Amino acid sequence: MAQTYENEQMEEKVILIGVSEQEGDDAEDSLAELAELVKTAGAVVVGTLIQKRESIHPGTYVGTGKVDEIAQLLAATGATGIVCDDELSPAQMKNLESILATKVMDRTLIILDIFAARATTSEGKIQVELAQLKYRLSRLSGLGKSMSRLGGGIGTRGPGEKELEMDRRLINDRIAQLNRELKEVVKHRDITRAKREKNDVPVVAIVGYTNAGKSTLLNHLTDAEVLEEDKLFATLDPTTRVLELDGHQQILLTDTVGFIRKLPHHLIEAFKSTLEEAKYADYIFHVVDASNPQMDKQMHIVYETLDRLGVRNKKIVTLFNKMDQRTDDEPLQDFRADHILMISAARNEGLNEIKELLQEMLREDKVYVERVVPYAQAGMIQLVREKGELVSEEYVPEGIAIKAYVPMEVYGKL
Repeated sequence: MAQTYENEQMEEKVILIGVSEQEGDDAEDSLAELAELVKTAGAVVVGTLIQKRESIHPGTYVGTGKVDEIAQLLAATGATGIVCDDELSPAQMKNLESILATKVMDRTLIILDIFAARATTSEGKIQVELAQLKYRLSRLSGLGKSMSRLGGGIGTRGPGEKELEMDRRLINDRIAQLNRELKEVVKHRDITRAKREKNDVPVVAIVGYTNAGKSTLLNHLTDAEVLEEDKLFATLDPTTRVLELDGHQQILLTDTVGFIRKLPHHLIEAFKSTLEEAKYADYIFHVVDASNPQMDKQMHIVYETLDRLGVRNKKIVTLFNKMDQRTDDEPLQDFRADHILMISAARNEGLNEIKELLQEMLREDKVYVERVVPYAQAGMIQLVREKGELVSEEYVPEGIAIKAYVPMEVYGKL
């Protein structure tokens, strides 16, 4: 059974460090997002520092002069560690820790830490532990303060110093075992997916940037009771619920893990089976936080991640959420979407429009029929209910008069 490593929480004070490699990049926005991640992980940000330089320093992430500045900031603020906004190489982490004599973390470690705390299903726990071990495998030597249980706090939901002394063979054995367990879980997921396809129940994957309101949407549409928090990665494990539409139609809605900039490749690889829910869905709901100033950038990152996962040729509905919190009047658009709706899931605004749009989209692949089904063939009505949308039925002397939208295979039998 997979185990995600957790430690006792202690409030930590950290300094955030970023590198701006070109004018007009998103270093400041990325650091603001890192602050949210750190807050979600349970620490307090007491300082931020961005260095403008042509490229990240291969040995110390920032230049040596800036390292001295960080040391002064650590002393002045009483911070217990630093968090760098990019994934550090083992050498960078070791060098910074040696020079600064403090706990050194990076964005990847913080995200892994949050995921370790959020995983609840066996699949989620396997996936997180896999990502954790792969991250640690390349960092077995010199992970002093960053991984020590004595330090505790964020970034240490992982094996302690003693366990980290396991040699590479043991870690590789554990990774192999987890991969085998994950393969079994994925096999079960594939069987479930095959059953869905056999039953012809359409699937909608809800995707979006983390904290865009995906779980709120799922809850308010289906009474799913998924955790809703104003925190990044509040939902980690995918949740699938049934949505009942008019005409006895059912559709499955699947909430997926939120996307984020600089999503660690370890996590994308480990969570591939979960993220691929979007790949096998019939439709994509792209939930966007319309009140976020970074909305356009976040949309770009979502599409970039979907492209990396091979999600193509899907009908996309972009749902601009949190419209009640929006402050400007700029027109909203998404050129990659087939449909756009303005909603506020938390206030139940626009939810009926979503259902109506789903109904229309389902009808696009069906044929409208008006038939009188003889009473001797009344069993056909059940087939219409299962596979299509029964708009109306009326009992007349000749049989049952129906109006319905049905797929071609049913149309041929009527």
